[in-house]
Amino acid sequence: MLSKVLVAYGTTNGSTARIAETIAEVLRKEGVSAEAIPARSVTNVESYDAVVVGGGLYAGHWHRDTRRFVRRHGRALAGHPLWFFSSGPLDATASERDIPPVPGVQRAMARLGAREHITFGGCLQEGATGFMARKIVSSGRGGDFRDFGQIEAWATRIGTEFAAEPQGS
Repeated sequence: MLSKVLVAYGTTNGSTARIAETIAEVLRKEGVSAEAIPARSVTNVESYDAVVVGGGLYAGHWHRDTRRFVRRHGRALAGHPLWFFSSGPLDATASERDIPPVPGVQRAMARLGAREHITFGGCLQEGATGFMARKIVSSGRGGDFRDFGQIEAWATRIGTEFAAEPQGS
């Protein structure tokens, strides 16, 4: 069994952080030691047996902290079981159908051998920071489109895969 999992994330307004924390919480319930840490705060990944990386989507790109994390730790990530997630659509599409990763995330998946990617709905509510975020909210197009049942099911499936892995693979 894999014993220690990092869930690294990039977020601006906290929506992706809540998704990452939910994933780590579910993994712990599955018997896996897991911690959610902002991607910019991670200094190394070598002490982890597997990594889940997630980022909010902004204008078709992963959050800057997530992109930097993947570049900075790319060599080490390539040697770990690795899963990616994105959050962002401000509608129900992520719960209704599979949304493929954006091109930059697709390239990182291929380069690092990530096992899977999933896109979750996003959340943008009153108090959001950033000019565009405030415009979206003030125009009435914001809201919380995260499907925590979907997030928990995905994390449970990953936890089951972790449990089936030999230690140190």
